[in-house]
Formats: sequence, C-alpha cells, structure tokens
Amino acid sequence: MIGADILIKSLLKEKVDVIFGYPGGVTIPLHDKLSNYPQIRHILPRHEQGAALAADGYYRVTGRPGVCLTTSGPGATNLITGIANAHMDSIGMVIITCQVATAVAGTDAFQEVDITGITQPITKQNYFVDDVKDLPRIVKEAFYLASTGRPGPVHIDLPVDVLKAEVVKFTYPKNINLPGYKVPTTAEPKQIQEAIKLINKSARPVALVGHGVTISRATAEVKKLIEKAEIPVITTLLGMGAISDKHPLHFGMLGMHGMAYANYAVHNADLIIGIGMRFDDRITGKIDEFAREANVIHIDIDPAEIGKNTIVDVPLLGDCRQVIAQLNKKVAKKSHREWVKKIKGWHNKTRLSKIKHEGRMQESKHLMTADIVCEIDKQTEGKATIVTDVGQNQMWAAQHFSYSKPEQLLSSGGLGAMGYSLPAAIGAKIAKPKADVWSLVGDGGIQMNIQELGTIMEHKLPIKIMLFNNGYLGMVRQWQELFYDKNYVATKLANPDFVAIAKAYNIEAYRVTTTTQAKKMIRKAAESKKPILLEFMTGPEDNVLPMVPTGNTLRQTIIKRNK
Repeated sequence: MIGADILIKSLLKEKVDVIFGYPGGVTIPLHDKLSNYPQIRHILPRHEQGAALAADGYYRVTGRPGVCLTTSGPGATNLITGIANAHMDSIGMVIITCQVATAVAGTDAFQEVDITGITQPITKQNYFVDDVKDLPRIVKEAFYLASTGRPGPVHIDLPVDVLKAEVVKFTYPKNINLPGYKVPTTAEPKQIQEAIKLINKSARPVALVGHGVTISRATAEVKKLIEKAEIPVITTLLGMGAISDKHPLHFGMLGMHGMAYANYAVHNADLIIGIGMRFDDRITGKIDEFAREANVIHIDIDPAEIGKNTIVDVPLLGDCRQVIAQLNKKVAKKSHREWVKKIKGWHNKTRLSKIKHEGRMQESKHLMTADIVCEIDKQTEGKATIVTDVGQNQMWAAQHFSYSKPEQLLSSGGLGAMGYSLPAAIGAKIAKPKADVWSLVGDGGIQMNIQELGTIMEHKLPIKIMLFNNGYLGMVRQWQELFYDKNYVATKLANPDFVAIAKAYNIEAYRVTTTTQAKKMIRKAAESKKPILLEFMTGPEDNVLPMVPTGNTLRQTIIKRNK
C-alpha cells in the first residue's frame, strides 16, 4: 500500500461514495489507485470550480460532507470560489488538493502555490500532510469538523511524495481528540428562562428562521414552538422550506427582495426570535433602524454570530433543535390573533399576486420570469428541487415557487456566486438520482460555468435547465436603472446561441418566446427523463420587486415601480 491507498481507505471509512475531482500531474498516483476502489464514484467536472460547487449541492441534499479533489497550483486556486461559498453558507465539505513534493516545497516549483495559506480565511480548518502516518487521523478529523457544530469546508493539502509513501498497515482511528473544540448542545438554563419570559409577555413576536434550522434538522421543533405560542414565522433565503410556505403562520421571506408584509412584520415586532440565522445586511436593511421596538433572542451554534450584527437581549448558544426543544418545554400556550390578523392585512395589500393584478411593473411583450417560475411551481406541484443561480432569477425563484421541505431551494446565499446553479444541480442529482432537479439560471450566470453541460451530457443527468435570457446582467442593470439614471455600463450581453450550444452537448433544447409555448415546453420538461434546456426570451427591463434599497429600512420597501 501507498499513501493514496490510505487516503481512499480513510474516505471509505467515512462512507464517501462520490468524489468530484479533476486530475493533474500530482494527482496521478491517487487517480491510479482509485480504479481499485469501485465503491467510490469519480465525477469529472469540466472546471475545478464545478467540482467544489457540485460538492456543495451534494451536501445540501444529503447532509453529508461533499468531497472535491484537484491538483496543485491552478487546480487548487480554481476551487476558491466554491470553498468561500461553502464557508459563507455553512456547507460541510472536505477539499483535497494534491501538492508538489515536500522536497521542492517553497521553491516556486511548477504548479506550486501555498493553497493552505490562501484557504485559511475561508475554511473551518486546513491541514498540510507531511507524514503519511498522520493521514488517517487527519481525514477523520476533517470529516468530523466539516459536519459538526456549524458545518463548513475543511481543506487537506497532500504532497505527492506522501501519496506515494509506502505503508505497511492501515489503521483508522476510532476516536477524535480535538482539545478546545467543543460542539454546543443545549443553552444555559438561566438564559432559557430569560427567553421564556420575553416570549410569554410578547404581543407581537416574529420567529426568523435561517439555514441553521435545516442543518440541525430542527423543523419539527420550530413548528411545535410557533404553533404552541402562535408566533408568525418568516425565513431568510436559505431558510426557505424549513417551514412550509403553506403553513398558516408562515409569512414568506424578508429582506432586500423579501415580501413587503414580512418586512413590515419584522419592523413592527416587539420580539424577534432569530433561529439559526446571521442577521446579515441583506435582511436587516439599515441596521440601526432594524426592529427598533423589539427585544432580540438569538439562537445559534456559532458564538461568533451572536451579537455580531445586531444587539441581542438573550443569547442562546447551542444546537437549534435542542435549544428549541428546551423552549418548548416551558413556553406558554398563547394566542396572538390580532397580531397575526394585522400581518395578514399587510399580506392582502402587498402580496405579489395583488401587485401584479393591479399593475405590473411595466407592460411587456416579452415573457416574464416570475410567470415562468409560477408555471414550474404549478406543473411540478411544488415538489421539485430548485437550484438557482445568482441575480434576478434567484430572487424570482425565492418569491414565486412554493417550498414545502428543507433544502428544496439550493442557492448561493452569503457569497452570491454567479455560476452556482449548473454544478450545484449536478451535485444534487448525483447525490439523489430520483430527485426532480431544476436549474434556474440567467444568461449571465450560465456562462460562468456553461462547460458543465459536458458533465451533464457524459452522465446523462436528467436535469431541467431553465435559462432566462434578458440580454443583460439583470440585477446590476436594475440597480443602474433605479439608482444610476439608466447608465447601463458593462451590463448588456452579446450572447451566443444557447440552444445550439446545448445541442452541441447532445442536450435537447428549445427557444421559448410565447406564454402558450412556455406552458407547453415546461410540461415537456417536467415529463422528460433526459437533460433538457429551455431558453426563455424574457423582458430586458423586468425588475425584481419588492426591494429595499441599500441603506434604507425594512419599512421603506419599494412595492411598485414608479411610472
């Protein structure tokens, strides 16, 4: 055996069944050995960024760390966006980069780069392996760190001479010994009591549900809490689906492009219960005006997040599921009928369907992306796994699809990485072949990782690709229109023939220009057992509203476009 065998055997101990990897000179000893281990499927993306983002999608639908593998130098640096995305969105991932031999390390050898130094700010932990004897322990620690506490990416840099090192015996450690690393579980009883007092006396409470609820599998406990105390629930982008959109106490997503009624509810609340979320700038608006009348309870497993962005009255450090279970034991059964009625009133006045009915943002001869998303929702009965890119398509997908289960919406939240959709959809489909995976992407975003159509082609992945072509980098163009006097600099796109490109990859593809055609082709996509791409020619000046302009408060949500 050599070090490459030890690595693979260690991965098998962690029940790894898929690696998203790209080969290079220093990975050859490892790839050579992989053929001896058919238990692990190796997926070759067409770009290393695709490997990291596919591993991201794999984690989101399975809850198990995704694994990506690349060579040194440019192979490693091409992973950076995917690693940063995993870091921002708390995605469990193990990244393995192979490295030049230790004998030439530090000499600017061919394809040498200090990738451990580069990734240190965007990983939960990283390792440089200089002794093959340490490899089993490091792999075990990496998977433990990636999947416990607040999940995140863990990086292992592995020199080629360590991969080639002879090993007599393989022993995988049974225990983890990480002094100083403690995973919070339940919150302090005294703080639970303080939280209970605030909840029981509150007249206008709101629960803000984030990605942490999904990660900790806390949906059932949160549902029990909001129903027992009749607390309206509002989600972040990545919290969508943690509580079904159809639940009577669910009032949509808040923030920059959240529902106006959700923003009004938060602005007028007297108690905010933040559960597994970060209070980031996209949901708070002007931070010193955020929920000024409210006390704040913040539940999070990461102590660095509590109090980072907003003043917290009661910090509850711990696992969301266990902390909510603590609250459920003591919280009083209560009615907030008038408060819920008030939010429903805002909902009735500002819901998207009413805005659309009373006057669209503009009359358009083009297809409108919001209508297409609604049609996808209708024809899939809201059961599809939606993987968005970043930009207008992302917000329309959040606003107009009905999410009923956790991780039904996969999206790049904190980093906002264009090019996310295609490779993440690949990771999700590889992880769960029976899932109905739809990739929603703009004409700008698809060109960031359009080469991954090759991966879809090779593995015959029946992913439904919904491409919205408005000829612009739409979200930037929207800002230029609203705040920069329509000075459209560097946002108009000269696009290729996307249908022809898809067909060149042996993917069925169609251009869609009318509403009647759109309904017919979405039905065709829904019934298809093969990969398919639909290019919708959408309105170039169709804006995502509601919107809270940067620096404004949630109560200053723009609902309609000024004529």
